[in-house]
Amino acid sequence: MPDHTDRTSGDWGPETLRAALEAAAEWTVDYRQRVGELPVFPAVEPGGVRRALGDRPPREPQSFERVLADFDEHIASGLTHWNHPGFLAYFSSSTRAPSIVAELLIAAVGVNAMLWRTSPAATEVERTSVDWLRQAVGLPASFSGVILDTASTSTFTALLAARERAGTAVRTDGLAGGPSLAVYTSEQSHSSVEKSALAAGLGHRAVRRIEVDDAFRMRPEALETAIAADLAKGVRPAMVCATVGTTSTASVDPVEALGAVARRHGVWLHVDAAYAGPAAMVPEQRANFRGWETADSIVLNPHKWLGTSLDCSVLLYPEAAPFRASLALTPTYLESEDDETNLMDIGLALGRRFRGLKLWVLFRCVGTDGLAETLRRHIAMAEAAAARLVDGGVFELAAPVSFSTVCFRAAWAGDQATGDRWNREIMARVNAGGRSFLSHTELGRRYVLRLSVGSVHTEERHLDEVLDALHRAADELSPGEPG
Repeated sequence: MPDHTDRTSGDWGPETLRAALEAAAEWTVDYRQRVGELPVFPAVEPGGVRRALGDRPPREPQSFERVLADFDEHIASGLTHWNHPGFLAYFSSSTRAPSIVAELLIAAVGVNAMLWRTSPAATEVERTSVDWLRQAVGLPASFSGVILDTASTSTFTALLAARERAGTAVRTDGLAGGPSLAVYTSEQSHSSVEKSALAAGLGHRAVRRIEVDDAFRMRPEALETAIAADLAKGVRPAMVCATVGTTSTASVDPVEALGAVARRHGVWLHVDAAYAGPAAMVPEQRANFRGWETADSIVLNPHKWLGTSLDCSVLLYPEAAPFRASLALTPTYLESEDDETNLMDIGLALGRRFRGLKLWVLFRCVGTDGLAETLRRHIAMAEAAAARLVDGGVFELAAPVSFSTVCFRAAWAGDQATGDRWNREIMARVNAGGRSFLSHTELGRRYVLRLSVGSVHTEERHLDEVLDALHRAADELSPGEPG
């Protein structure tokens, strides 16, 4: 590829750009075809990739051919491949092909959608795509929203609005001397709730971890008791966070009952549906979401189960005013007479990527029926895998199967330490094989393995592989001896 850098701008000329795009496109297509043949987790040591990259920046420009070759040799080879069909850990964030092309277009136009006038189409595409998502998951037309980077940011943004609504006047007076606040969430909720409390200045002690039932769902009566106890001590409840699809087990909190408790005490209800929210597109899953239409805020992440690329977290709400009341601020140099929504008014960030485009492209190129069918297929695959997993008695379920997530462990009647060690070694053996990648959690103080189907690339044969590997590892590793 000849170098045609413009000496005035320092940028590539059109022919150089075209050749680089063609090379990158060819690499991308090839990678997606062969990713299933790569080990899911790389055979690298900490610091190895950094050493290969060198310790000084180049003073002179280098050809893209060389850069791409180094990317392939030193960087791609050191990645955990989230697009691998055997990636069954955490909650998958795989990428559909239309999202890859959309990211290129986003980078090509390079706009900042902070104000309507700084990029009218970017604002209106985001509003359109968010509304399409709202319709697809069955929420009422009263809901609108914005796209942020991750669910952690969405939950933090919601907590700031809840904090202001609780009557703290933090926006004006700050936290000093204000009332003590409390945030209520289940023992199984995501750490982002606690992290949001830290970032909002409320501290660890403000978070109340509410006990769960045998199916790992928050107990409404325990929530009621906790709120009553705080009110008696002069602590002001700020937010209740219910989860539809908890991180460990994908359990579903009883949102309807929790919402009734929150409304009775005038407390903000936030629903974390970051992982499972898209499943509301599947009619037979709608019962899991009963009551979420009463929430003050909801977060769901298309970059998880829908296959948009990171980062694409949608924060939905029936009223924008509380969010503007907490953070909206327009300096003189950004004042505008345009009577339109300014996306910068919701959340901390001023600069805003054109994230709405990849969600819009996703809907256009896949359609709601296609998206729902993928979700339905993943749920069926997980349920079938769970049934096969426990067949024979080697493994047992550690929680009810929920959505596309299975929590399980090798059954062991002896002492817990030995059983936990055996399960750790089984997972390590499976992950070391390179064909599958699982994660773990802790339930009832027991080490538990997790398998979550969410990649658009996963097929039944990949579940066959991991189930065979699990049974083989359990058979080969003695529970009483180190592996």
